[in-house]
Amino acid sequence: MSDFDSQAGRFGMDARAFGTDEHADAVSGAGVVIDPAHMASANGGHSGATIVPVILSGGAGTRLWPFSTEETPKQFLSFAGLESLFRLTLERVKDRQRYASPIVVGSVRHAELCERELDAGKDDQAQLILEPCARNTAAAIMMAATAVQEAYGSDALLLVMPSDHIIEDVAEFHAAVRAGERAARAGRLVTFGINPTGPDTGFGYIESGRDLPHALGVKEVARFVEKPKLEAAEEMVADGRHLWNAGIFLFQAAAFIEEMMLHAPAIGLAAQRAIQEGSREGRRITADQKRLAECPSESVDYAVMEHSSRVAVVPMSSGWSDLGSWDALAALAGASRGLGPITALDCDDCYIHSDGLQVAALGVRDLIIVASGQRLLILPRGRSQEVKRLLVAMEAMAA
Repeated sequence: MSDFDSQAGRFGMDARAFGTDEHADAVSGAGVVIDPAHMASANGGHSGATIVPVILSGGAGTRLWPFSTEETPKQFLSFAGLESLFRLTLERVKDRQRYASPIVVGSVRHAELCERELDAGKDDQAQLILEPCARNTAAAIMMAATAVQEAYGSDALLLVMPSDHIIEDVAEFHAAVRAGERAARAGRLVTFGINPTGPDTGFGYIESGRDLPHALGVKEVARFVEKPKLEAAEEMVADGRHLWNAGIFLFQAAAFIEEMMLHAPAIGLAAQRAIQEGSREGRRITADQKRLAECPSESVDYAVMEHSSRVAVVPMSSGWSDLGSWDALAALAGASRGLGPITALDCDDCYIHSDGLQVAALGVRDLIIVASGQRLLILPRGRSQEVKRLLVAMEAMAA
């Protein structure tokens, strides 16, 4: 029997199997403010085959300032068409024969913005988990896993996706989800890696290992690599084993909870208590502020994925972009394209975007020029990852 097959029974166990009564109570979901009937009805009452989209919408997208701000982060804006990035994410999982209605995890301050997007998608079964304070992706996913386990059962799958990414080839994305599903149902924590189109220092990388037995298209993960220097990125892309880390995951609720309790129990317990002791109003579930504030703030990669022996990766080429910088957006839009009231003469390889301010440019090259309201950003292409430095400097000057 292969390692993959032998894990299937073990990882399908009830997630209450922890060493202490405190852990058992936490994992059981006792007291959690979720209405199972409300959520299960979105998938016809089925639980064993359920895939629940979990959409993370807590980021501020500050590297796309001045368009993206803390009040209106980039996921609620339209950069690639008429619809917002958030709504494009919802569209990818709208097939209710395949996916349950989504759970959105976001900030309390953006509750109305989230509901506006959900209302536009006409999904009255979707749920909102609202965070009174930001505690990064590990806590956000743990709260969602608790909700999913309570409503659908321990074997339900979470398909975790950021709300602010672009995926141009949706069919390829769904094929990758299908490829990862068997491994996820056997207890693997599946992540999705993007086949790189070139060296990029703005992404973390995943080094893939051998093929996973009996799971076509799925590989073991050898290691996670932090955002590298350019020379290291070039070497990793050249060796053919490294993938961009997309921050998209597929796993059983029970498997994720078990790994969280194993590797980051302080986050696991605090996040579960935050949602169990939270309040509910309609489809809104507001986490308890005191409990969530007690939760350590770590990414899911740091807290769980980099430590777990269960992680697997599905490589995909789906036209993915995290739109994490103006350089990424410029690459998506095409060089020298002007958006808004722009006059550009004799300009090469410039990205110019304005939502109202008249912008005129003459004889410049390799620049990003972005104007929103009374705010104007100018920087060389290739340095847009440094926008946060500007924001910090402006805040220091205003203090």
